[in-house]
Amino acid sequence: MRDGKMLGVLFFSSLKLSAFTFGGGYVIIPLMRKTFVEKYHWLSENEMMDLTAIAQSAPGAIAVNAAILVGYRIAGVVGALITVLGTVLPPMVILSVISLFYEAFRSNLAVSMVMQGMAAGVVAVIFDVVLVMAQTLWQQRRAIWMVLLAVCFVASMLGVGAAPLVLACGCIGMVDTLRLRKERGKESK
Repeated sequence: MRDGKMLGVLFFSSLKLSAFTFGGGYVIIPLMRKTFVEKYHWLSENEMMDLTAIAQSAPGAIAVNAAILVGYRIAGVVGALITVLGTVLPPMVILSVISLFYEAFRSNLAVSMVMQGMAAGVVAVIFDVVLVMAQTLWQQRRAIWMVLLAVCFVASMLGVGAAPLVLACGCIGMVDTLRLRKERGKESK
């Protein structure tokens, strides 16, 4: 599966996603999902959700973490390297150019207005991610995940940081997975 053509598609898909994604790492996740789950069918919906959870939990930029995980899952170490290169190249080039003209950009009214408009788009894209992930959880028909989603939403609105929420959810997920494995082990005997 790791032929040159697939690696090229992986690189250019990552490059394109990164070049045209503004608003941070959370914005690139739904676009990765559309590309690698819906378009190429290289990942399942559940795999993408798992990789997203790991990318969010790991230290570092979520876009780079997600690129590493997606690339590795699709094409191993070479895939991880290819997707990271495709993901970091556009921001490096764009930020280098912007830094040369920072003073002109900073005071430009048109640039300021464009950035405000893009912020609204970013919110819409992040909302799309939440809806897709909630829909996937709902389809699993497991009340624990829907309750956890609601509790985390309320907690984050009340100012609880992401780290304690991720750690708590990780612990609950681990306990639930161990419980399910134990139940399946009893059923198979």
